[in-house]
Amino acid sequence: MKVGIVNTSDITGGAARAAYRLHQALRVRDVDSEMLVARAVSDDLSIRGPVSSIGKGLHYLSSRLDSLPSRRYPSRSRTPFSVARVGAHDLLQRISASNPDIVHLHWINGGFVGVHQLPLINRPLVWSLHDMWAFTGGCHYNNEGCRAFEQSCGRCPVLGSTTERDLSRRIWDRKRRFFDKVENLTVVGLSRWLADEASTSALFAGRPVVNLPNPIDCSVYRPIDRTVARELWGISPDAKVVAFGAMSATSDSRKGYDLLVEALRHVSVPGLELLVFGASASTSGMGDDLPFRVHYTGRLHDDVSLVTLYNSADVMVVPSRQENLSNAIMESLACGTPVVGFDIGGNGDMVDHRVNGYLAEAYETQDLAAGIEWVLNGGGNGRALREAAREKVLREFDYPVVAQQYTKLYEQILSGETRAAAVR
Repeated sequence: MKVGIVNTSDITGGAARAAYRLHQALRVRDVDSEMLVARAVSDDLSIRGPVSSIGKGLHYLSSRLDSLPSRRYPSRSRTPFSVARVGAHDLLQRISASNPDIVHLHWINGGFVGVHQLPLINRPLVWSLHDMWAFTGGCHYNNEGCRAFEQSCGRCPVLGSTTERDLSRRIWDRKRRFFDKVENLTVVGLSRWLADEASTSALFAGRPVVNLPNPIDCSVYRPIDRTVARELWGISPDAKVVAFGAMSATSDSRKGYDLLVEALRHVSVPGLELLVFGASASTSGMGDDLPFRVHYTGRLHDDVSLVTLYNSADVMVVPSRQENLSNAIMESLACGTPVVGFDIGGNGDMVDHRVNGYLAEAYETQDLAAGIEWVLNGGGNGRALREAAREKVLREFDYPVVAQQYTKLYEQILSGETRAAAVR
Protein backbone atom coordinates (compact mmCIF):
# COMPACT_ATOMS: atom_id res chain seq x y z
CA MET A 1 0.00 0.00 0.00
CA LYS A 2 1.30 3.43 -0.95
CA VAL A 3 0.00 6.69 0.53
CA GLY A 4 0.43 10.13 -1.01
CA ILE A 5 0.18 12.86 1.62
CA VAL A 6 -0.69 16.23 0.10
CA ASN A 7 -0.07 19.45 2.02
CA THR A 8 0.90 22.94 0.90
CA SER A 9 4.15 22.87 2.91
CA ASP A 10 6.22 20.13 4.46
CA ILE A 11 7.13 21.62 7.86
CA THR A 12 6.11 25.29 7.82
CA GLY A 13 3.04 25.87 9.98
CA GLY A 14 1.09 23.75 12.42
CA ALA A 15 -0.84 21.76 9.82
CA ALA A 16 2.34 21.03 7.89
CA ARG A 17 4.13 19.79 11.01
CA ALA A 18 1.17 17.54 11.82
CA ALA A 19 1.00 16.15 8.27
CA TYR A 20 4.75 15.55 8.20
CA ARG A 21 4.58 13.71 11.52
CA LEU A 22 1.95 11.37 10.11
CA HIS A 23 4.16 10.85 7.05
CA GLN A 24 7.08 9.95 9.33
CA ALA A 25 4.95 7.70 11.55
CA LEU A 26 3.69 5.74 8.53
CA ARG A 27 7.20 5.26 7.20
CA VAL A 28 8.39 4.02 10.59
CA ARG A 29 5.58 1.46 10.31
CA ASP A 30 6.96 0.47 6.87
CA VAL A 31 4.05 2.01 4.99
CA ASP A 32 5.23 3.45 1.67
CA SER A 33 4.40 7.15 2.17
CA GLU A 34 5.37 10.04 -0.06
CA MET A 35 4.60 13.69 0.67
CA LEU A 36 3.65 16.05 -2.16
CA VAL A 37 3.97 19.75 -1.35
CA ALA A 38 4.10 23.17 -2.99
CA ARG A 39 6.84 24.44 -0.65
CA ALA A 40 9.56 22.07 0.50
CA VAL A 41 11.82 23.35 3.27
CA SER A 42 13.28 20.18 4.76
CA ASP A 43 15.87 17.95 3.11
CA ASP A 44 13.77 14.79 3.48
CA LEU A 45 14.10 12.86 0.21
CA SER A 46 10.60 11.37 0.58
CA ILE A 47 9.11 14.84 0.10
CA ARG A 48 8.34 15.96 -3.44
CA GLY A 49 8.14 19.69 -4.09
CA PRO A 50 8.76 21.92 -7.09
CA VAL A 51 12.43 21.86 -8.07
CA SER A 52 12.74 24.48 -10.77
CA SER A 53 12.56 28.23 -10.24
CA ILE A 54 9.66 28.29 -12.71
CA GLY A 55 7.69 25.78 -10.64
CA LYS A 56 8.30 27.72 -7.44
CA GLY A 57 7.39 30.97 -9.18
CA LEU A 58 4.15 29.51 -10.51
CA HIS A 59 3.13 28.47 -7.01
CA TYR A 60 3.83 31.96 -5.71
CA LEU A 61 1.67 33.38 -8.51
CA SER A 62 -1.12 30.89 -7.72
CA SER A 63 -1.10 31.88 -4.06
CA ARG A 64 -1.36 35.58 -4.99
CA LEU A 65 -4.18 34.96 -7.47
CA ASP A 66 -6.09 32.87 -4.93
CA SER A 67 -6.21 35.78 -2.48
CA LEU A 68 -7.48 38.39 -4.95
CA PRO A 69 -11.28 37.78 -4.87
CA SER A 70 -11.61 38.32 -1.09
CA ARG A 71 -9.78 41.64 -1.33
CA ARG A 72 -12.86 43.11 -2.98
CA TYR A 73 -14.48 43.14 0.47
CA PRO A 74 -13.01 46.11 2.36
CA SER A 75 -14.89 45.25 5.56
CA ARG A 76 -13.56 41.69 5.79
CA SER A 77 -12.21 40.51 9.13
CA ARG A 78 -8.74 39.14 9.80
CA THR A 79 -10.06 35.56 9.89
CA PRO A 80 -8.22 33.56 7.18
CA PHE A 81 -10.29 33.11 4.01
CA SER A 82 -9.37 31.01 0.97
CA VAL A 83 -10.96 30.64 -2.46
CA ALA A 84 -9.18 27.66 -4.11
CA ARG A 85 -10.13 28.57 -7.68
CA VAL A 86 -6.56 27.93 -8.80
CA GLY A 87 -4.19 25.05 -8.12
CA ALA A 88 -0.75 23.78 -9.02
CA HIS A 89 -0.55 23.27 -12.79
CA ASP A 90 1.29 19.96 -12.38
CA LEU A 91 -0.58 18.57 -9.36
CA LEU A 92 -2.33 15.75 -11.21
CA GLN A 93 0.82 14.76 -13.05
CA ARG A 94 2.79 14.63 -9.80
CA ILE A 95 0.16 12.44 -8.14
CA SER A 96 0.04 10.17 -11.19
CA ALA A 97 3.84 9.86 -11.19
CA SER A 98 3.82 8.97 -7.48
CA ASN A 99 1.07 6.40 -8.16
CA PRO A 100 -0.33 6.10 -4.60
CA ASP A 101 -3.18 3.78 -3.68
CA ILE A 102 -4.67 6.52 -1.48
CA VAL A 103 -4.26 10.29 -1.58
CA HIS A 104 -4.40 11.84 1.89
CA LEU A 105 -5.16 15.57 1.76
CA HIS A 106 -4.28 17.87 4.63
CA TRP A 107 -4.03 21.71 4.43
CA ILE A 108 -4.19 22.38 0.68
CA ASN A 109 -4.80 26.15 0.44
CA GLY A 110 -2.52 28.94 -0.69
CA GLY A 111 -3.07 28.15 -4.36
CA PHE A 112 -1.87 24.54 -4.17
CA VAL A 113 -5.03 22.48 -4.79
CA GLY A 114 -8.05 23.91 -6.58
CA VAL A 115 -11.47 22.52 -5.74
CA HIS A 116 -11.97 21.65 -9.41
CA GLN A 117 -8.95 19.32 -9.26
CA LEU A 118 -10.33 17.01 -6.57
CA PRO A 119 -12.58 14.86 -8.83
CA LEU A 120 -9.67 14.46 -11.26
CA ILE A 121 -7.29 12.85 -8.76
CA ASN A 122 -8.87 9.45 -9.51
CA ARG A 123 -7.78 7.86 -6.25
CA PRO A 124 -9.62 7.23 -2.97
CA LEU A 125 -9.31 10.46 -0.98
CA VAL A 126 -8.80 10.93 2.75
CA TRP A 127 -9.04 14.53 3.95
CA SER A 128 -7.70 15.46 7.38
CA LEU A 129 -9.28 18.71 8.54
CA HIS A 130 -6.90 21.12 10.26
CA ASP A 131 -9.56 23.83 10.32
CA MET A 132 -13.12 24.37 9.03
CA TRP A 133 -12.32 25.54 5.49
CA ALA A 134 -13.22 22.30 3.68
CA PHE A 135 -16.91 22.61 4.58
CA THR A 136 -17.42 26.41 4.61
CA GLY A 137 -17.73 29.06 1.93
CA GLY A 138 -14.12 30.13 2.44
CA CYS A 139 -13.48 30.94 6.10
CA HIS A 140 -11.02 28.75 7.99
CA TYR A 141 -12.74 29.34 11.34
CA ASN A 142 -16.18 30.67 12.17
CA ASN A 143 -14.81 33.14 14.71
CA GLU A 144 -17.97 35.21 14.31
CA GLY A 145 -20.12 32.25 15.41
CA CYS A 146 -21.69 31.75 11.97
CA ARG A 147 -23.41 28.38 11.35
CA ALA A 148 -24.32 28.97 7.71
CA PHE A 149 -22.18 25.99 6.65
CA GLU A 150 -24.93 23.73 7.99
CA GLN A 151 -27.17 24.87 5.09
CA SER A 152 -25.32 27.07 2.59
CA CYS A 153 -23.13 30.12 2.91
CA GLY A 154 -23.84 33.76 2.07
CA ARG A 155 -23.98 37.10 3.90
CA CYS A 156 -20.55 36.12 5.18
CA PRO A 157 -19.58 37.89 8.43
CA VAL A 158 -15.90 37.18 7.73
CA LEU A 159 -16.19 39.13 4.47
CA GLY A 160 -18.34 41.80 6.13
CA SER A 161 -20.95 41.02 3.47
CA THR A 162 -24.70 41.60 3.61
CA THR A 163 -25.29 40.08 0.17
CA GLU A 164 -26.80 36.61 -0.07
CA ARG A 165 -24.97 35.67 -3.28
CA ASP A 166 -21.59 36.92 -2.18
CA LEU A 167 -18.19 35.30 -2.65
CA SER A 168 -18.81 32.80 0.17
CA ARG A 169 -21.99 31.52 -1.52
CA ARG A 170 -20.23 31.21 -4.87
CA ILE A 171 -17.38 29.25 -3.26
CA TRP A 172 -19.86 27.07 -1.39
CA ASP A 173 -21.81 26.33 -4.57
CA ARG A 174 -18.59 25.54 -6.42
CA LYS A 175 -17.48 23.16 -3.67
CA ARG A 176 -20.84 21.41 -3.76
CA ARG A 177 -20.60 20.99 -7.54
CA PHE A 178 -17.12 19.46 -7.48
CA PHE A 179 -17.45 17.56 -4.20
CA ASP A 180 -20.44 15.74 -5.68
CA LYS A 181 -18.15 14.43 -8.40
CA VAL A 182 -15.69 12.88 -5.93
CA GLU A 183 -16.62 9.23 -5.70
CA ASN A 184 -14.59 8.07 -2.72
CA LEU A 185 -13.91 10.58 0.06
CA THR A 186 -13.39 9.92 3.77
CA VAL A 187 -13.22 12.94 6.06
CA VAL A 188 -11.01 12.92 9.16
CA GLY A 189 -11.72 15.33 11.99
CA LEU A 190 -8.48 15.54 13.96
CA SER A 191 -10.49 16.38 17.08
CA ARG A 192 -13.91 15.19 18.19
CA TRP A 193 -15.08 18.80 17.94
CA LEU A 194 -14.07 19.22 14.29
CA ALA A 195 -15.39 15.79 13.35
CA ASP A 196 -18.76 16.80 14.84
CA GLU A 197 -18.71 20.13 12.98
CA ALA A 198 -17.91 18.40 9.69
CA SER A 199 -20.72 15.90 10.29
CA THR A 200 -23.27 18.72 10.61
CA SER A 201 -22.12 20.48 7.43
CA ALA A 202 -24.16 20.34 4.26
CA LEU A 203 -21.10 19.84 2.06
CA PHE A 204 -20.12 16.59 3.79
CA ALA A 205 -23.65 15.20 4.19
CA GLY A 206 -23.58 11.47 3.50
CA ARG A 207 -19.79 11.25 3.64
CA PRO A 208 -18.02 9.05 6.18
CA VAL A 209 -16.51 11.27 8.89
CA VAL A 210 -14.13 9.73 11.42
CA ASN A 211 -12.14 11.12 14.32
CA LEU A 212 -8.42 10.31 14.26
CA PRO A 213 -5.68 12.47 15.79
CA ASN A 214 -2.28 13.67 14.69
CA PRO A 215 0.68 11.63 15.96
CA ILE A 216 3.76 12.78 17.82
CA ASP A 217 7.17 11.15 18.23
CA CYS A 218 7.46 10.54 21.96
CA SER A 219 11.09 9.57 21.59
CA VAL A 220 11.79 13.18 20.58
CA TYR A 221 9.22 15.03 22.69
CA ARG A 222 10.06 13.69 26.14
CA PRO A 223 10.98 14.88 29.61
CA ILE A 224 14.57 16.04 30.13
CA ASP A 225 16.36 17.52 33.12
CA ARG A 226 14.57 20.78 33.94
CA THR A 227 17.67 22.40 35.41
CA VAL A 228 19.58 21.86 32.17
CA ALA A 229 16.65 23.11 30.08
CA ARG A 230 16.42 26.30 32.15
CA GLU A 231 20.12 26.93 31.92
CA LEU A 232 19.80 26.85 28.13
CA TRP A 233 17.06 29.50 28.24
CA GLY A 234 18.62 31.61 30.98
CA ILE A 235 15.81 30.98 33.46
CA SER A 236 16.26 30.74 37.21
CA PRO A 237 15.89 27.20 38.59
CA ASP A 238 13.61 28.61 41.31
CA ALA A 239 11.22 30.47 38.99
CA LYS A 240 7.60 29.47 38.42
CA VAL A 241 7.47 29.46 34.64
CA VAL A 242 4.34 29.83 32.53
CA ALA A 243 4.87 29.05 28.83
CA PHE A 244 2.72 30.27 25.96
CA GLY A 245 3.30 30.16 22.23
CA ALA A 246 2.06 29.72 18.69
CA MET A 247 2.72 31.11 15.25
CA SER A 248 2.07 34.87 15.49
CA ALA A 249 1.59 34.25 19.19
CA THR A 250 0.89 37.81 20.31
CA SER A 251 -0.72 39.18 17.12
CA ASP A 252 -3.24 36.46 16.19
CA SER A 253 -6.29 37.21 18.33
CA ARG A 254 -7.51 33.62 17.95
CA LYS A 255 -4.51 32.47 20.02
CA GLY A 256 -5.76 34.48 23.02
CA TYR A 257 -2.65 36.25 24.26
CA ASP A 258 -4.86 39.07 25.53
CA LEU A 259 -6.85 36.54 27.58
CA LEU A 260 -3.64 35.12 29.02
CA VAL A 261 -2.38 38.57 30.00
CA GLU A 262 -5.69 39.30 31.71
CA ALA A 263 -5.58 35.95 33.54
CA LEU A 264 -2.01 36.49 34.71
CA ARG A 265 -3.07 39.71 36.43
CA HIS A 266 -5.09 37.48 38.77
CA VAL A 267 -2.29 34.97 39.46
CA SER A 268 -0.57 35.44 42.78
CA VAL A 269 2.41 33.08 42.86
CA PRO A 270 5.91 34.17 43.99
CA GLY A 271 8.69 33.95 41.41
CA LEU A 272 6.37 33.98 38.39
CA GLU A 273 7.92 34.33 34.90
CA LEU A 274 6.33 34.15 31.43
CA LEU A 275 8.06 32.42 28.50
CA VAL A 276 6.60 33.33 25.08
CA PHE A 277 7.61 31.60 21.85
CA GLY A 278 6.40 32.47 18.37
CA ALA A 279 6.86 36.21 18.86
CA SER A 280 9.76 38.56 19.50
CA ALA A 281 7.70 41.17 21.33
CA SER A 282 4.19 41.90 22.47
CA THR A 283 1.64 43.54 20.19
CA SER A 284 0.78 47.14 20.99
CA GLY A 285 2.59 46.81 24.31
CA MET A 286 0.13 44.18 25.53
CA GLY A 287 1.44 42.67 28.74
CA ASP A 288 4.38 45.07 29.03
CA ASP A 289 3.10 46.16 32.44
CA LEU A 290 2.97 42.66 33.93
CA PRO A 291 4.78 42.73 37.28
CA PHE A 292 7.22 39.93 36.48
CA ARG A 293 9.80 39.00 33.88
CA VAL A 294 8.62 38.09 30.36
CA HIS A 295 10.94 36.21 27.97
CA TYR A 296 10.26 36.41 24.21
CA THR A 297 12.10 33.75 22.21
CA GLY A 298 10.93 34.64 18.69
CA ARG A 299 9.95 31.86 16.32
CA LEU A 300 11.35 28.40 17.00
CA HIS A 301 12.02 26.19 14.00
CA ASP A 302 13.33 22.93 15.42
CA ASP A 303 12.20 20.17 17.76
CA VAL A 304 15.19 20.45 20.09
CA SER A 305 14.44 24.07 20.95
CA LEU A 306 10.78 23.27 21.57
CA VAL A 307 11.61 20.27 23.76
CA THR A 308 13.95 22.32 25.95
CA LEU A 309 11.38 25.11 26.16
CA TYR A 310 8.53 22.86 27.25
CA ASN A 311 10.80 21.24 29.82
CA SER A 312 11.72 24.69 31.16
CA ALA A 313 8.10 25.41 32.03
CA ASP A 314 6.02 24.45 35.04
CA VAL A 315 2.83 24.88 33.01
CA MET A 316 1.91 25.47 29.38
CA VAL A 317 -1.10 27.74 28.83
CA VAL A 318 -3.13 27.54 25.62
CA PRO A 319 -5.78 30.30 25.90
CA SER A 320 -7.04 30.02 22.30
CA ARG A 321 -10.50 31.21 21.37
CA GLN A 322 -10.72 28.36 18.85
CA GLU A 323 -8.49 25.32 18.63
CA ASN A 324 -8.63 22.04 16.74
CA LEU A 325 -6.01 19.57 18.00
CA SER A 326 -3.24 21.82 19.27
CA ASN A 327 0.33 20.80 18.49
CA ALA A 328 1.46 22.88 21.46
CA ILE A 329 -0.75 20.97 23.88
CA MET A 330 0.37 17.59 22.54
CA GLU A 331 4.04 18.56 22.54
CA SER A 332 3.90 19.97 26.06
CA LEU A 333 2.12 16.93 27.50
CA ALA A 334 4.61 14.61 25.78
CA CYS A 335 7.37 16.48 27.63
CA GLY A 336 5.55 15.95 30.91
CA THR A 337 4.47 19.58 31.28
CA PRO A 338 0.83 20.03 32.34
CA VAL A 339 -1.44 22.24 30.22
CA VAL A 340 -4.08 24.80 31.14
CA GLY A 341 -6.57 25.95 28.52
CA PHE A 342 -10.21 26.69 27.91
CA ASP A 343 -12.67 23.82 27.55
CA ILE A 344 -13.22 24.46 23.84
CA GLY A 345 -12.55 22.72 20.53
CA GLY A 346 -10.23 19.73 20.74
CA ASN A 347 -8.57 20.70 24.02
CA GLY A 348 -10.58 18.12 25.94
CA ASP A 349 -9.27 15.35 23.66
CA MET A 350 -5.85 15.80 25.26
CA VAL A 351 -6.30 17.60 28.59
CA ASP A 352 -8.06 15.58 31.28
CA HIS A 353 -9.33 18.08 33.83
CA ARG A 354 -7.32 18.02 37.06
CA VAL A 355 -5.51 14.88 35.87
CA ASN A 356 -2.86 16.17 33.46
CA GLY A 357 -3.92 19.81 33.38
CA TYR A 358 -6.87 22.11 33.83
CA LEU A 359 -9.79 23.01 31.54
CA ALA A 360 -11.18 26.44 32.37
CA GLU A 361 -14.66 27.61 31.50
CA ALA A 362 -14.59 29.09 28.01
CA TYR A 363 -13.04 32.57 27.93
CA GLU A 364 -13.33 33.04 31.72
CA THR A 365 -9.95 34.55 32.53
CA GLN A 366 -10.36 34.22 36.29
CA ASP A 367 -10.97 30.48 35.91
CA LEU A 368 -7.93 30.33 33.62
CA ALA A 369 -5.95 32.06 36.38
CA ALA A 370 -7.29 29.55 38.90
CA GLY A 371 -6.06 26.71 36.69
CA ILE A 372 -2.61 28.26 36.35
CA GLU A 373 -2.35 28.67 40.13
CA TRP A 374 -3.62 25.13 40.69
CA VAL A 375 -0.83 23.67 38.55
CA LEU A 376 1.88 25.98 39.90
CA ASN A 377 0.90 25.11 43.46
CA GLY A 378 1.32 21.41 42.78
CA GLY A 379 -2.05 20.37 41.37
CA GLY A 380 -2.62 18.08 44.33
CA ASN A 381 0.48 16.06 43.38
CA GLY A 382 2.83 17.75 40.96
CA ARG A 383 4.76 14.61 40.10
CA ALA A 384 1.57 12.64 39.38
CA LEU A 385 0.34 15.50 37.20
CA ARG A 386 3.51 15.42 35.08
CA GLU A 387 3.46 11.63 34.82
CA ALA A 388 -0.19 11.69 33.74
CA ALA A 389 0.64 14.25 31.07
CA ARG A 390 3.28 12.01 29.54
CA GLU A 391 1.22 8.81 29.89
CA LYS A 392 -1.76 10.35 28.09
CA VAL A 393 0.30 11.06 24.98
CA LEU A 394 2.11 7.71 25.04
CA ARG A 395 -1.21 5.92 25.25
CA GLU A 396 -3.17 7.86 22.61
CA PHE A 397 -0.90 9.91 20.32
CA ASP A 398 2.51 8.24 19.98
CA TYR A 399 3.70 7.34 16.47
CA PRO A 400 3.01 3.58 16.63
CA VAL A 401 -0.49 4.07 18.08
CA VAL A 402 -1.71 6.61 15.53
CA ALA A 403 0.06 5.05 12.53
CA GLN A 404 -1.74 1.79 13.25
CA GLN A 405 -5.10 3.61 13.32
CA TYR A 406 -4.49 5.29 9.97
CA THR A 407 -3.23 2.08 8.39
CA LYS A 408 -6.44 0.38 9.46
CA LEU A 409 -8.48 3.24 7.99
CA TYR A 410 -6.64 3.03 4.66
CA GLU A 411 -7.20 -0.73 4.51
CA GLN A 412 -10.92 -0.26 5.23
CA ILE A 413 -11.18 2.33 2.46
CA LEU A 414 -9.41 0.13 -0.08
CA SER A 415 -11.70 -2.76 0.84
CA GLY A 416 -14.81 -0.58 0.49
CA GLU A 417 -15.84 -0.74 4.16
CA THR A 418 -16.01 3.01 4.84
CA ARG A 419 -18.14 3.72 1.75
CA ALA A 420 -20.58 0.99 2.73
CA ALA A 421 -20.81 2.42 6.25
CA ALA A 422 -21.55 5.90 4.86
CA VAL A 423 -24.35 4.53 2.66
CA ARG A 424 -25.93 2.71 5.61
